[in-house]
Amino acid sequence: MTAAPLAVGYEDIVAAALRIAGQAHRTPVLTSASVNERTGALVFLKCENLQRMGAFKFRGAYNALARLTPEARARGVLAYSSGNHAQAVALAGRELGVAATIVMPQDAPAVKLEATRAYGAQVVLYDPKTTNRERLASEIAASRGLTLIPPYDHPDVIAGQGTAAKELIEDIGPLDYLFVPCGGGGLISGSALAAAALSPGCRVIGVEPEAGDDATRSFRTGTLQSCSNPDTIADGARTASLGRLTFPMVLALVSDMTTVGDAALLRTMRYLMERMKIVVEPTGALGAAGMFESGYELAGKRVGVIISGGNLDLNLTGRMPNL
Repeated sequence: MTAAPLAVGYEDIVAAALRIAGQAHRTPVLTSASVNERTGALVFLKCENLQRMGAFKFRGAYNALARLTPEARARGVLAYSSGNHAQAVALAGRELGVAATIVMPQDAPAVKLEATRAYGAQVVLYDPKTTNRERLASEIAASRGLTLIPPYDHPDVIAGQGTAAKELIEDIGPLDYLFVPCGGGGLISGSALAAAALSPGCRVIGVEPEAGDDATRSFRTGTLQSCSNPDTIADGARTASLGRLTFPMVLALVSDMTTVGDAALLRTMRYLMERMKIVVEPTGALGAAGMFESGYELAGKRVGVIISGGNLDLNLTGRMPNL
């Protein structure tokens, strides 16, 4: 039986890169002698914490909204998110003149909630313990005639997210490994697609929190697994499962999946802050924590890491252990 074609092709990432040019930042790639010494590798960090609104999510959101018809733009859009996709859709909507409504959990980080409102979006709060966000979002979108822009399971979102890895490999050349944070799978799907096209043989490693290991279990078993409201500081990876589009892409393109605990995330955040002077949120540190903590043989290798976001709740800094 022939496998069904994937939802996104590399040509979609190329088109997205042209569409977001001049809107999304071409974020810097940082290196560190300290990181290289610790890993024995030559490590390149793609700093999406320095992207507009503080995360890679702006790439996919802008690409998706820019492809809407004039009629859909006039009606407006709706998204659901714990924070970074919310901010991304709100900012992209502001830039493109599209009204945005965002469904957010009551326990979303205050910094993300405030920023989403500041970008001009209407925020609808819900209790994640009692409410299914996808169902609520669908009901509101249907009643108001809004276009739903999901956080990861959307071809234009996936293609936009893949532009980060595209830029990384274009800027520094082929890689042996690429470590990518994984929640619902939009970033890792796009990243793995870009790596396959630009750096054949690169091993793409997805990293998710231990408490929300649904993607790792899905990858290992080949069947879609879920995890309900996982208890982790990596709020951007509290997704229930991979998506209908991202799951086949992860199975086809990703080399391995691994998990890290919250303590490892806190150690990594502090390390990056002290040694590289960059602010990284817990979800954004997943890739780096996986590189440091998961035991891959990296000595002598060229290693890329996607630092996916920097919208840190500063209250977490008190929990970071001494190095």
